[in-house]
Amino acid sequence: MSHSNLQIDAFREQILNAAKNKTPLSIEGGGTKSWYGNPNSYTKLDTRSYSGILEYQPEELVITACAGTPLKVIEAALREKNQVLAFEPPHFGENATFGGAIAAGLAGPGRITVGNFRDFVLGARILDGKGQDLSFGGKVMKNVAGYDVSRLLPGSLGTLALLLEASVKVLPKHAATTSLRCNIPQENALKVLNEWAGQPLPLSASCWIGSAKGGDGELTFRLAGAAAAVKAAVPLMSSLVNATELNSEAAENFWNDLREQKQSTFTNLGADQTLYRLALPAACGSITIADCADDIILEWHGQQRWIKAPGDEATFKTIKALASAHGGHATRFRQGANVDPSYQRFTLLSEQAHSKALEAVQERLRSAFDPAGVFATKRLP
Repeated sequence: MSHSNLQIDAFREQILNAAKNKTPLSIEGGGTKSWYGNPNSYTKLDTRSYSGILEYQPEELVITACAGTPLKVIEAALREKNQVLAFEPPHFGENATFGGAIAAGLAGPGRITVGNFRDFVLGARILDGKGQDLSFGGKVMKNVAGYDVSRLLPGSLGTLALLLEASVKVLPKHAATTSLRCNIPQENALKVLNEWAGQPLPLSASCWIGSAKGGDGELTFRLAGAAAAVKAAVPLMSSLVNATELNSEAAENFWNDLREQKQSTFTNLGADQTLYRLALPAACGSITIADCADDIILEWHGQQRWIKAPGDEATFKTIKALASAHGGHATRFRQGANVDPSYQRFTLLSEQAHSKALEAVQERLRSAFDPAGVFATKRLP
């Protein structure tokens, strides 16, 4: 019996024991996102012992790897072939794993152009709550054989099943990339970004950092694509907002720091504050939140917004209501040291008119995959 089969058998035994004893398991890889989602103190199921790239076909733009594989190993293999995970998943630490990135379902600056992590998952192998070894999807984009379970895993935070392996689509690195920066008020930045997004321009990412109280902020935007397209777009777009180009090192550092949330807006979180993530429609203009900290960050042409505000329930209720009124939702992304860790971190599906019906679907899925509640850590509501 191979090492991989022995490891899977060990996972299965741990799952079956948990089902028998009615003690949930909290799936964890490198632990770099252990703070994300609702907290729990259940026994850990560590995926790092099941690691390695199983298959990489650069010509087919697909890589298959075990869940415990370090994310940096995946990215290094892609780099050798001039390919990337185009949605730029954040690591939040050196020990981030492939499975952890999928379970978190988070994406970086490139998400606005290429899509989210779940858009790239082609297939997956899992152990469900009954210890069954199941495979879904495949290694090609055109796969219509049954329900696309593999795309339910990104963002599930380990509350549906144990991910063993996944096949993910990758993309060639862009032939040309350049970043530009200007000073501009938030409202103007949102307006110009939405106009550009509707035009045939190689706009691949954007970020506005400024004050919630008004005035100019710093808009940084990235162009990526064919060399001719980028070269043609630079003078056109820079002239409209009086932007200047960043040197390549400064640009790379900026986008990496944004992906890993190293800017002061993210890191200077007060003990009684919460970093809230707002997901909003493209047409949403600037919004005002009472008691919000002065510094805010807007990504994805304004569709993802980061604000710091008091971490109490009343403030979260107000922020959720405001986001919902604009057709979006809010999340308590990070919490300060003095904020009650038991507070609900996510806007519930039942609180969103456009998502309320999904609550029943979610419960049926969990019941089918995990009838004994092995993965019912409540990390994701």
